Amino acid sequence: MTRLAVFDLDGTLVDSLDDLHASVNHALAAVGLPPRSRDEVHGYVGEGARVLLQKAVAPHSELLEPALAAWRPHYAAHCLDRTVPYPGIPAVLAGAGRALAVHTNKPGAMARKILDGLGLLPRFVAVVGGDEAPRKPDPTGLLEIMAKAGATSAETVFVGDSRHDVQTARAARVAMIAVT
Repeated sequence: MTRLAVFDLDGTLVDSLDDLHASVNHALAAVGLPPRSRDEVHGYVGEGARVLLQKAVAPHSELLEPALAAWRPHYAAHCLDRTVPYPGIPAVLAGAGRALAVHTNKPGAMARKILDGLGLLPRFVAVVGGDEAPRKPDPTGLLEIMAKAGATSAETVFVGDSRHDVQTARAARVAMIAVT
C-alpha cells in the first residue's frame, strides 16, 4: 500500500511556465540579450534556476551570473502572477488519503512560497528544494522525505514530469508515475 506520494512541482502540480518565461526574458533583457520563446524556455525547465539561465544565455556563458542576479528578484516578485495548479490538483491532494510531499529542483523557499500562495502548502508533510538537498536525479532528498514520513521505498510513489524525476525514483527504488 502507498503511504507516501512525493510530487515534483513545476509541470506536475503547477503550471508555472508563463512566470518562468517572463522572468527569463526579464533577465535576458537585463544583460542585453534577445528574448527566448515560451517553447524554448519550456525546454530549459526542470534542472533548477542556474541551468535554466545557463541554457537561456547560451552561448554567452559570461553573462550567467548577471542574468541570475536579475532573474532571482524578478521571479521572487512575480512567481505567482500566472502560476496556477493544474486542473483537478487541489481536489486530488485533498482526497489523497496518504502523506504527501514535494521534491523539486526549485529553491525550497520559492517552492513553499508558491504552494502557500496557491493554498496548497498545508497538504504537504515536507517540501524539499534543490538548495536543501542534492538536486534531482540524486535520490538523497527523496530518501530524506521518506525517512521523515516513515515510509519505505515499497510504500512510496514519486510523481513527476521529467527524466530527472524518473531517474530519481529509480535511484531511490520507488514506484514512478510519469505525467505529461
